[in-house]
Amino acid sequence: MLLDAASMYFRAYYGVPESITAPDGTPVNAVRGFCDMVSRLVTEQRPSRLVACLDLDWRPAFRVAALPSYKAHRVVAEQAADTNPAGIPEEVPDTLGPQVPILLEVLAAAGIATGGAEGHEADDVIGTLAHTESVDPVLAVSGDRDLMQIVREEPTPVRLLYVGRGLAKAELLGPAEVAEKYAVPVGRAGEAYAEMAMLRGDPSDGLPGVPGVGAKTAATLVSRFGSWAELRAAITDAGDTRLASTVRSKLAAAAPYLEVVEPVVRVVQDAPVHLDRPDTLPATPADPDALVALAERWGLTSSMKRLVTALHKAAS
Repeated sequence: MLLDAASMYFRAYYGVPESITAPDGTPVNAVRGFCDMVSRLVTEQRPSRLVACLDLDWRPAFRVAALPSYKAHRVVAEQAADTNPAGIPEEVPDTLGPQVPILLEVLAAAGIATGGAEGHEADDVIGTLAHTESVDPVLAVSGDRDLMQIVREEPTPVRLLYVGRGLAKAELLGPAEVAEKYAVPVGRAGEAYAEMAMLRGDPSDGLPGVPGVGAKTAATLVSRFGSWAELRAAITDAGDTRLASTVRSKLAAAAPYLEVVEPVVRVVQDAPVHLDRPDTLPATPADPDALVALAERWGLTSSMKRLVTALHKAAS
C-alpha cells in the first residue's frame, strides 16, 4: 500500500474539526485524521507492506523547465512560508504546517516507512514504487486523479483507491473502472488517461490544455490512437482521417504546448526513491516509548491505540 501522504493529510485537515487540539492548544486535527485514516486502511486492506510517500519537491525543476506555467499560480504562497518541512507542498494553511513534523514523528515511532525522491513529487514516488514492484499487487491511496495513470493488470496489478471525496466514498479503480469512467480504451487505460489529461488541461496545475478540446473530445481522440506519439504524428499528416480538419487545426495551433507537456503530466517511474526504513508492515511500534510520549504530548492517545491495534491485527 502506497499512501499519498500530502493528499491524505490535507483531506484530514479539512475533514476533522480544528477544535481537535493538544493539551497546550495546538491544533492536531490533521495528525489525528491522518492516523485514523491509516488505521482504517490497514484494517480493511491488510497490506503486508506500507509506505507513506512524501512530496520533497511540489514543483519539480524538470516540469517547470518543460512548462513554466506548471503550478506557477501557487508560487507566491509557497515563497511566503517561513518553512517547508519535508512532505509539505504549496499553499499550506498556517495551522497545518506545524502538524506535518508531528505526523512524521508518529510514523517513525510507529515504524511505518516513509519514502521520498529529491526533485520529485509524491506521485513520482508512488509511480516508481508501483512500477518496480515485482511480486505484490499494489494499492495506491490518493485524492489526486493524476495517479489514475498508474493502474494496470500486468505484470502485477496496480489499483488506485481514490479518496478525492473522502475515505467513506473511496473508489477502487483499476483499468476497467478508469476506462468506463473516462471512456478510454481499457487495454491502455492508464496511459490513455494521462494523454486525455494533456489534451484537456488542468487549471489547478497550470496546464492550459488545447483550446477547444474538452474531456469528451480528448477521450475520443486518445481512443482512436494507440499512443501519444501516434496521435502527435497524425497532426501533421493531412491524410490521416482519424483527425477531423477542425480538430487537427486546434491541435496544430497548440503544437508548442503539445511538444513539452508529456513529461509534465506523466508520472515518473524511475525516480531516485529513498525509504527511511524497510517497508514491511510493522506488527508493533518501532519505538513504543516514543509513540506513547507523542500520544500524551499531543493528546492523541485514542488515535495511537487505534493505529497500534490495526498494525498488530494486520500483521498477525
